Amino acid sequence: MRLRPWHQDDAAEALDIYGSSEVSRWLAPAMDRVKDLDQMRAVITRWIAAPVGSEGRPSGRWVIEETESGRVAGSGQILPLPPEGDDLELGYQLAPWAWGRGLAAEAGHALAHYAFSNGEEEVFAVVRPKNDRGTHAARRIGMEWVGETEKYYNLRLQVFRLRKGDLDTSALEPGPVER
Repeated sequence: MRLRPWHQDDAAEALDIYGSSEVSRWLAPAMDRVKDLDQMRAVITRWIAAPVGSEGRPSGRWVIEETESGRVAGSGQILPLPPEGDDLELGYQLAPWAWGRGLAAEAGHALAHYAFSNGEEEVFAVVRPKNDRGTHAARRIGMEWVGETEKYYNLRLQVFRLRKGDLDTSALEPGPVER
């Protein structure tokens, strides 16, 4: 897998991710299901307009690209968590065809390395209860469950944390994050 910036010509493959009700059901209210290609293009335009690190921190959104085929397998991001933006969320979404291959954990691991090499001391993943794939990926990255909260997005969420010193308890190797 490779992490790279988003481009407008990724819209059709991105719609396979964000247009899927199987994926989008876990994202609301932060993001609703994308209904068509025009809406997906508009979303990608907003993502491109917010450059990496635009919050003064190592934040941004990247394509998770399958190395062998060059196909867009998913999206990875590091974003400030609401309501205050003090905590950084490490997030990952995959197209259903890419599930079960370890790509979310591999991307999350690379993004954690990126955050930590740019001054962050910890990152969080917030996962809805019953989102077993999200929980499994967080644990594969090396994140530890710290509890439940309603602090973020006004939803009851499972919170996982990864501290800089705990990153490489995972068996995964860090990949590059392109700027």
